[in-house]
Amino acid sequence: MQVLSLILSAFLWFFSPDSVMNTDKSIDPIVSAIGSGSSSELARFFDSSISMNVNGQQGDYSKNQAEIVLRDFFKKNQSLGFSLIFQNENPGSLSTYIGEYSSNQGMFKVFIKVSQNGSGFRIYSLDFVKS
Repeated sequence: MQVLSLILSAFLWFFSPDSVMNTDKSIDPIVSAIGSGSSSELARFFDSSISMNVNGQQGDYSKNQAEIVLRDFFKKNQSLGFSLIFQNENPGSLSTYIGEYSSNQGMFKVFIKVSQNGSGFRIYSLDFVKS
């Protein structure tokens, strides 16, 4: 009985809200980069190639091309803020995030797909869709 209690305690500690919140911190620089409208900061997290849909401009881009497309988007749609509204995290695997980007031109839903490895997050898909 004591062994079962110990296993249950370890399980609850491992999956406690505090441990879940610690995984959220690793996405914070990406959230911050989108919120500040910084294409150069965001590009630091791009995979070597990235699938993007930015307000209808869709395609597969190199890291540098993607940064240029986003720089143009952020210039035309200056940030008034960004917040995550959905997270599906799978540590050590693929994770999906959905957020809302508020700009001087309106609201955009943002869909972020990342892979995780030893060096952190790598964005392999990013969509900004006008809502």
